[in-house]
Amino acid sequence: MKIAVLRETADAEHRVAATPETVKKLLGLGVAAIAVESGAGAGASISDAAYSDAGATTGDRASVLADADLILGVQGPAAADLPGAKSGAMLAAILAPFADRARIDGYAGAGLTALAMEFMPRITRAQSMDVLSSQSNLAGYKSVIDAAEAYGRAFPMMMTAAGTISAARVFIMGVGVAGLQAIATARRLGALVSATDVRSATKEQIESLGAKAIFVENVKGIEGEGSGGYATEMSDEYKAAQAALVSSHIAKQDIVITTALIPGRPAPRLISDAQIASMRPGSVIVDLAVESGGNVEGSKVGEVVSVHGVKIIGHKNIAGRMAADSSALYARNLFNMINAFWDKDAKTVVFPADDEIGKGITLTQGGKVVHERLTA
Repeated sequence: MKIAVLRETADAEHRVAATPETVKKLLGLGVAAIAVESGAGAGASISDAAYSDAGATTGDRASVLADADLILGVQGPAAADLPGAKSGAMLAAILAPFADRARIDGYAGAGLTALAMEFMPRITRAQSMDVLSSQSNLAGYKSVIDAAEAYGRAFPMMMTAAGTISAARVFIMGVGVAGLQAIATARRLGALVSATDVRSATKEQIESLGAKAIFVENVKGIEGEGSGGYATEMSDEYKAAQAALVSSHIAKQDIVITTALIPGRPAPRLISDAQIASMRPGSVIVDLAVESGGNVEGSKVGEVVSVHGVKIIGHKNIAGRMAADSSALYARNLFNMINAFWDKDAKTVVFPADDEIGKGITLTQGGKVVHERLTA
């Protein structure tokens, strides 16, 4: 088996799908050859020489793709950007099928077996392959660091001879992997942290990290989780009650970080213009869902804007802003998947037909779109 590793070309994408560490591990499994596109690791501070020292070859995209059986990427390229990729080759990357269905159809037309890493089932044996968790963890951390820089004031309470500086008040909206890491990071920096989520099960998680849980009480909303551990759409009654609760709470906050996403649908609107206007000038909002439509009214993809004196941060690809660490984790996710399904005799990756993971991530196969979420 030959594995090809692509250089990312998407805007603001600095991650890479393999590191020298995972190259060595893959070769140790019995992979015959690994070819890395020249410059693939530059954004993550990995040189071509480092890949060569690990046992890979480097070259242009066409030579890297020639005869490749498995193509690794971060953001899936268009089929037209895979010159010479052979029919039947596997492509593993974050493919965003709901955002760009035409690209998925292109993979099918090219005869590629497209594996969407973000569709990895959230089951125990797939935890080490879960790219959404690994990348969201870093995004949650980085969101707090970005907020602290934009806030321009101290996070912890400081008692000095000249007087006392009050601790920053940080409110986290959405307590998935990113939200939990944001809580932990803000707490480490000394902030007074509160958080909310539509899933009642997260209340204990919030409090276990030392934050105050802000929850709507006695209103029918979402008691459990949606498919795969994600939140699902809230009832209208719950939305109204939550808006009222948030409005009274958000006016007292210095920093708000929103993380709410619903797979396959636009991000839910959590903060309105009127709520932004209630915040003190100099406050900061970080919208981690900005690329999916945004949780915050007025947030803009790739920009930091000022609305009513409040800075709204809408950075693209926040995990990619920590490219070295996010690449290391992402590459290990890919290695763990390959290792789990490695056939020692055939020396290739084989997904059993009835395997939950293989079925969960395979979008195209045999010239057709096969995933049930895309064919229904």
